[in-house]
Amino acid sequence: MNLTTFAFILSGVLLNALAQLLLKAGTNAIGAIHLTAENWWRVGLQVATQLPIIGGLSCYVISVVVWIIGLSRVDVTIAYPMLSLGYVVSALGAWWFLGEMISAQRLLGIGVIIVGVVILTRS
Repeated sequence: MNLTTFAFILSGVLLNALAQLLLKAGTNAIGAIHLTAENWWRVGLQVATQLPIIGGLSCYVISVVVWIIGLSRVDVTIAYPMLSLGYVVSALGAWWFLGEMISAQRLLGIGVIIVGVVILTRS
C-alpha cells in the first residue's frame, strides 16, 4: 500500500471515529432517548437539530467518499481490517474528550488491534 492509498484509508477511519465521538457528544446533550408513538416526532427533531449530531453525520458522509476512493486502490482484505483503528481512535477520543474510562483490559485490546494493523500493513 502506497502512502496516498494509506492516507485515504486512514482519513476514512479517522472521519468515521470523529463521527462516533460527535454523535455521542450530541446524545450526551440530549440524554437517554426513549421513543414512543407519542414522542417520536419531538425526539426526532431534537436529535436532528443537535449540532454535534449534524457534524457527526456530515463526517460519516465524507468518510464514505474517502473510504470508497481508498478501497478502489487496495484489496478489501487489507482495507477492511484497518477499520479496527477506528476503535482505537474512538476509545482514546472518548477518554480524552468525553471523560470515559479505559480499563486495563481495554488498553490491552487496543494494543492487540494496533499490532494487528501493523502486521496487515506490512503484508
